[in-house]
Amino acid sequence: MSKIDAAKIWSLNYNLLMAVISGVSPDISALGLDTKELFVLSQVEEHPYPAELAATLSMPKPTVTVYVKRLEAAGFLRREIDSADLRRHRLQVTPAGRKVTSRGLALLSDAFGARLGRLSAAEQAELGRLLEKLS
Repeated sequence: MSKIDAAKIWSLNYNLLMAVISGVSPDISALGLDTKELFVLSQVEEHPYPAELAATLSMPKPTVTVYVKRLEAAGFLRREIDSADLRRHRLQVTPAGRKVTSRGLALLSDAFGARLGRLSAAEQAELGRLLEKLS
């Protein structure tokens, strides 16, 4: 595959994802989040340490800190001292945070599902297989 083709595929993928995100942004905002905060919140249970979260999301640590402070102020997560290492903070999603995460991810899933609905079942399966292979 030539670089031009790879760039075109990357661009199509990016445009698709941005269209889905833009389409549900107002509904996610109505939950009290912006989409980036939703992505941060959705990864906290699997990656509860801010530095680990930043690495997972490919975000600068100071950016994650800003999101964590906003999410904490909104009551969606809390910071706790890690009992195993008192120098570290461990993030904990609150019940309200779980609720908005579930709703926000459902909005994204439904919007992306509508796009996937343009493909046959076999095409959807192939796309999933190819994306897993690329990941």
